[in-house]
Amino acid sequence: MKDLNKVGVVGAGMMGAEIALCFARSGYAVVLKDATLDLAQSGKNRLGSVLDRQIKKGSITAEDKDSILSRIEPTDQYSVFSDIDLVVEAVFESLEVKKEVFAQLDKICAPGCIFATNTSSMSITLLATSVTPARIGNFVGTHFFSPASVMKLVEVIPGLETKEETVDYAMECCRKIEKVPIRVKDVTGFVLNRILHIMWIEAMRLLEEGVASPEDIDLACKFGLGHPVGPFALMDLTSNNLNLQVQDILFEAYGERFKPRPILKQKVDAGHLGRKTGRGWHTYEK
Repeated sequence: MKDLNKVGVVGAGMMGAEIALCFARSGYAVVLKDATLDLAQSGKNRLGSVLDRQIKKGSITAEDKDSILSRIEPTDQYSVFSDIDLVVEAVFESLEVKKEVFAQLDKICAPGCIFATNTSSMSITLLATSVTPARIGNFVGTHFFSPASVMKLVEVIPGLETKEETVDYAMECCRKIEKVPIRVKDVTGFVLNRILHIMWIEAMRLLEEGVASPEDIDLACKFGLGHPVGPFALMDLTSNNLNLQVQDILFEAYGERFKPRPILKQKVDAGHLGRKTGRGWHTYEK
């Protein structure tokens, strides 16, 4: 199994930036790409506040923060991916967008580079068709969970033609950054999202029926089920527009049990997307 020295992450949004942080925190050099250099730099800048919270908790020092951030190189160019060992795609959950990213990477990356997608719901086998046949065996799903700097789980999903050594490599890379990888079959939604969205849909149904408020449903799950965060707070963290998009994909794949609730569509239409807009199921200071 080849060494892991340098990692590339495409997509400097909340998820992509935090995946970059996971690798940088474990000592790896990371290239963080977005459509513009400003977007890539903004993604890196947001990580400063994440690390500041860790400093307050005493888990790292100010010197550690500077060292970690120095390992992350923001860029808007694919050309710097020529010497990458592992590239993780974490862009918008759109088949067309993801396929274009992998088509560009396919032209630049070394033949032995492992391609990983952080898709939360799409077919790995389908996404793997974005690259040339010679590279399909090196294509795998690595589904991180938000916030990636905190959550331990990573679903590792082989496509139909993914090589076993690629799966082993992806699992080992996750362990190197102190994650807990599980191997999952390539089905729509994988494992956790199928469980999670069923719970979210039922939580929204309870709200629509006037059974309890979002605050009390969150408290019920925290103190009755031992969840670290309630369903409505978690939906706000992951963004309601993304949640609706994923539920549409699950609904198309599995039918009625994943049909998005009307109240979620209303929230998205109203722009109540969650923490990133300052208002979702709860209200936040921007």
